[in-house]
Amino acid sequence: MTNSFVFPCLLLLLLPLVAAQLRVGFYNSTCPRAELIVRKVVQERFRKNRTITAALLRMHFHDCFVRGCDASVLIDSTKTTPSEKNAVPNQTVREFNLIDKAKKKLEAACPGVVSCADIITLATRDSVALAGGPNYSVPTGRRDGLISDPNLVNVPGPTFSVSQALQSFTAVGLTLFDMVTLLGAHTVGVTHCDFFRNRLSNFEGTGKPDPTMDPALVSKLFSLCGTQSRPLKHDPTTFLDRTTPFIVDNQYYNDILAGRGIMQIDQELALDASTASFVSGFANDSLGFQLSFANALVKMGSIEVLVGKAGEIRKNCRVFNSKRKM
Repeated sequence: MTNSFVFPCLLLLLLPLVAAQLRVGFYNSTCPRAELIVRKVVQERFRKNRTITAALLRMHFHDCFVRGCDASVLIDSTKTTPSEKNAVPNQTVREFNLIDKAKKKLEAACPGVVSCADIITLATRDSVALAGGPNYSVPTGRRDGLISDPNLVNVPGPTFSVSQALQSFTAVGLTLFDMVTLLGAHTVGVTHCDFFRNRLSNFEGTGKPDPTMDPALVSKLFSLCGTQSRPLKHDPTTFLDRTTPFIVDNQYYNDILAGRGIMQIDQELALDASTASFVSGFANDSLGFQLSFANALVKMGSIEVLVGKAGEIRKNCRVFNSKRKM
């Protein structure tokens, strides 16, 4: 399957999903090269580091799940005021410099026009396509938020059950099917041992490994991780998808069907009666996953967006335009 085949199908499928005043081609008249500028920055970075796809997917997810997709995750903390970056789940979010570079080029081309929130959305889309995923259209027109509070960060964690994770997704207007689809983002990227170490030797206090995990995988990961918890910067990592870790494909679903899910929430998707059929469906339908993944990303990118005169267009993605807004 090629991206050129997926694109026209997705264009027809996604257009009805645009929310509020967002629209495909929002910057066509005000900054015609906006999407091309972002794409070139992403392409340049991807050539040097293919892990940016996972990083941008995570950034987009963590941004949209807190007060909507408003680039609040990009704000730097100050000596007196912490931002979302201080929240524990966001301390491993990365590729802020990529967003900065795109913003700098956009400000040079058309000052004060393109929001940081749209840059995240476009950069994520472009990185997914570069990693072999769908090449889809995204509506733009988001504006940047005026609040970044670490106390508001509440994203689903790696040890959540399906029902616990679903509560987080439904709270922002996403469905069970959306959740199973978006967790397919784990087809790329890595995770630290600390997020799954409990599954390797003392699962739920039993003193034994998680019985749902492939024993051969348990052995390999135990050799890597051991039992000692460490600071994240010294904690080993492993690929979430151990077969095609740099490709956006449906291998993740085949892995969890075979007991090779790394994090507990991943494995539970294949075991829970409410999600098992979605998992097996995606495992057997590569194109179906690609289409659904693009749809779900567009839907997630439309959560509680600011449009019109709400919010602002930041000059610097890391700083509110006015100091009073933190």
